[in-house]
Amino acid sequence: MEHFRREVREWLSANLVGEFAELRGLGGPGREHEAFEQRLRWDRHLAAHGWTALSWPGERTIDEQVVFHEEYARAQAPARVNVVGEGLLGPTLCAFGTPEQRKRFLPKIRAVEELWCQGYSEPGAGSDLASVSTRAELVNGRWVITGQKIWTSLAHVADWCFVLARTEPGSRRHHGLSYLLVPMGQPGIEVRPIRQLTGTSEFNEVFFDGAVTAEENVVGKPGEGWKIAMATLGFERGVAMLGHQVAFRRELDELIAQAPDDPILQDRLTRAWLDLHVMRSHTLRTLGAEPGPEASVTKLFWSGWHKRLGELAMDVLGPASMLDGNPHQATFLFSRAETIYGGSDEVQREIIAHRVLGLPR
Repeated sequence: MEHFRREVREWLSANLVGEFAELRGLGGPGREHEAFEQRLRWDRHLAAHGWTALSWPGERTIDEQVVFHEEYARAQAPARVNVVGEGLLGPTLCAFGTPEQRKRFLPKIRAVEELWCQGYSEPGAGSDLASVSTRAELVNGRWVITGQKIWTSLAHVADWCFVLARTEPGSRRHHGLSYLLVPMGQPGIEVRPIRQLTGTSEFNEVFFDGAVTAEENVVGKPGEGWKIAMATLGFERGVAMLGHQVAFRRELDELIAQAPDDPILQDRLTRAWLDLHVMRSHTLRTLGAEPGPEASVTKLFWSGWHKRLGELAMDVLGPASMLDGNPHQATFLFSRAETIYGGSDEVQREIIAHRVLGLPR
């Protein structure tokens, strides 16, 4: 494995040069606007050299995936623009897609030729995803979609969206939902950016007013959407999380270096350091398992930790934390959203209580 680690490290060192050298540390949650076109070229450069889709079946071992994500973060390589397609939809299609769907969509995801967004949350169904009301009706061989999605990351640059929609009239909760693959560039779809506390707009509202997709663009059987959607969320909390944790460690180390000799702050920094190691151990322990409710523990852990780190950064830096351009300020402002997207902390606690610990409702 050390040979593979050396290979990754040397490749990144040799390729993060020229225009790509300027991308180090750019992008990521709350900063997706940074050098987007250049980062897209970087993603396609990775694809041309075989460094995309590493988590797909038959590509790389779990250990190799861990090494790649760790070295990628240590090199401060830019945040990927294709994470939704490669990290979420790709594994979902590998597990549940038809041969035709895999042949149509996977090569373009791997090559970063088509970008994706995730159509889950709605104004009345954010944390309670089972309450989605966006509906789709099969008419003359096409799904006709009507409804609204919100907090749709990168919808303004996406070519396709995987949409959770209600396809059985009168169905409730988890029943009667389907997982549809919908092209974004068509009449009947309107994308409205949402301005965030950070001043950026990577989240969007998406309105479907008679938008269509082909009948065969349903993953799994109609009505199986809840199962497919939950599997997608499980993939979201997999091995790539280790790369995020390396970036978290870098943020923490920067704070430790700037911290005053205050015993209360030092105690909080020590606790953050310990919690980060616990998070890594838990992630390693659960890698390779089938996506399930245990993934909620990982999501709950990292989102809460990063939110606390943002708060700690403001206290460590004091008045200087309020100056524009301070990267820790972006962490503080955006990390609250991390406790909501991908499944809110409150919902994750419910899942852990009922499905992992077996507690009564």
